[in-house]
Amino acid sequence: MFTPARPVPVALFVSVAGGTLGAMSQPSRPATATPHASWAAGPLLGFDTETTGVCPTADRLVTAALVARGPLRTDGTRTQQVTTWLADPGVVIPASATAVHGISTERARAEGRPAGEVLEEVSAALAAAMAAGTPVVAYNAAYDLTLLEAELIRHGLPTLRQRLGRELGPVVDPLVIDRRVDRYRRGKRRLTDLCAFYGIDPEAAGLHTAEVDVVATLDVLDAMAFTHPEITRIPRTELMSWQAAAHRDWAESFNEFLRRRGRTPDVAPDWPLPAGM
Repeated sequence: MFTPARPVPVALFVSVAGGTLGAMSQPSRPATATPHASWAAGPLLGFDTETTGVCPTADRLVTAALVARGPLRTDGTRTQQVTTWLADPGVVIPASATAVHGISTERARAEGRPAGEVLEEVSAALAAAMAAGTPVVAYNAAYDLTLLEAELIRHGLPTLRQRLGRELGPVVDPLVIDRRVDRYRRGKRRLTDLCAFYGIDPEAAGLHTAEVDVVATLDVLDAMAFTHPEITRIPRTELMSWQAAAHRDWAESFNEFLRRRGRTPDVAPDWPLPAGM
């Protein structure tokens, strides 16, 4: 089982929406687990959103979180800084969504910032990281990135592609990687499932606030890099094509599974954004 190294205390989580969240320690993998020349040992920027629903092209941003982890140090630890945003999506937040992330329409309207401002700040930070070659780590990245691009278009703001002047990347999606390196493992692959499988305890703060989900995602990636060191040897320049191929293979296999059961094969083969976006 993955054994974390000595935790390093991190700064208080400063929320752009106002207020301060409690400090958390970031457990890292053993110092010898990842070659220091690997992308996995360099700086990483975790990203997650909580939204009004499950349709990335129609639903709206409610909260966003970015977790910046510094390069892996020789003692196996990293620095960590968390920034969160609360937006007023401009629409009613369904009760089903509030049940997941705890943000009601009333709270978003009272405490949230204009969605356009939040989208601009989040996308600017993501684009800056990608332009610098820092991997953006997101669990089920296709959902969050598609939603962000759709929201930017909706608000008349430059998309990530437009800000970069190229395709998105580098992006690292632990879900895509897990499906490839452990493809025959039975069971669901939600973030909570991978936390349980890799020995990460998300219950200390409770999953499904965006910042806690990001920290859990980065910890899962840490554990995956220790368990499957071959992923740390993927060249940074090949991360996107490797994951796109892995997702396409999984999507084709899953669509065939759906066909055999008389269901509609509706899993998109494109990653991290749908074709035409």
